[in-house]
Amino acid sequence: MISLSILSAVAPAPTTAELSVWELCLKGGIIMIPLVILSLVSIYIFFERWIALRKAAAEDESFMKRIKDYIVNGEIESADLLCKKTNTPYARLIQKGISRIGRPMNDVLVAIENVGNIEVAKLGKGFTWLATTAAGAPMLGFLGTVTGMVRAFFAMANAGSNANITVLAGGIYEALVTTVAGLVVGIIALFAYNYLSARVNHVMNQLENKTMEFMDLLNEPAGK
Repeated sequence: MISLSILSAVAPAPTTAELSVWELCLKGGIIMIPLVILSLVSIYIFFERWIALRKAAAEDESFMKRIKDYIVNGEIESADLLCKKTNTPYARLIQKGISRIGRPMNDVLVAIENVGNIEVAKLGKGFTWLATTAAGAPMLGFLGTVTGMVRAFFAMANAGSNANITVLAGGIYEALVTTVAGLVVGIIALFAYNYLSARVNHVMNQLENKTMEFMDLLNEPAGK
């Protein structure tokens, strides 16, 4: 007679169901398509803007000193050429100011500020998409969950006497997939937006400092 211990050793161990991330995404339904599109576009915008802002924030410590030397020596064309070669937002501001030398100081300042506004607008390109994704992705996720719950209860109602908790639970966890996906995409987009906004503010402070430095430079000869 075979003992119970031998039977327990021979009996196969119970297996636990596993679900991969890919299978989970597939169970999210059609709502996952716009969420994937939003996530891919947001990732592209983040890295593209991050590279652009990194270049914009790159600063040449000797730039303003060379500009001052050129202007003091009357070499306006050399100063303009240096700005074109530097090709940064603050260099374009200074270039606009150089082109207005000889006019009233207020006109020079207004011209520089106008260029500064244009440069800041360029740096913020694509931010609207990130903000929309941060707010819209969770809403899309909730929409997918609600429609999934409707389908789950509909399936349970149609099951009639065969309805059980397994049918309902399966529909609910599939419906919740879109909520998780929407929150993940929205949170990532929100952090990306806030980080890039902080970088833009840094560049704006840099532009303001360069503007004041250039205006002080133009006032120096008059004060001597």
